[in-house]
Amino acid sequence: MLKEFKAFAMRGNVIDLAVGVVIGAAFGKIVSSLIDHVITPLLLKPALEAAQLSKLEDLTVFGSVKYGLFISSVIDFIIIAFVLFLIIKGMNAAQKKEDAKPAPPAPTPPDIQLLTEIRDLLKK
Repeated sequence: MLKEFKAFAMRGNVIDLAVGVVIGAAFGKIVSSLIDHVITPLLLKPALEAAQLSKLEDLTVFGSVKYGLFISSVIDFIIIAFVLFLIIKGMNAAQKKEDAKPAPPAPTPPDIQLLTEIRDLLKK
């Protein structure tokens, strides 16, 4: 059973998925920082000052429903989805270029090479 688990855990797909999850988590932190430290201060600061708030998270209804956190999460999602779209689009374009390249000619089989040499010798 331990051998089966090791074979399962070391398969390429499992490793790729684990790497993707770790990179995704790190990318999520970057996007959250971008929202909290760049977009909110630059774009939303005038709106927050008009509402007399210091952070987007302070937006509440009835004092307990924090819809500011929801708005922040939606902005996070939109940015992550857009960046992933751009990455996938770039990868697809690169793959199309790679697919458009002509395949190298297949090497001539040895028997055909031998027959070609015999033909050339007979011509002489």
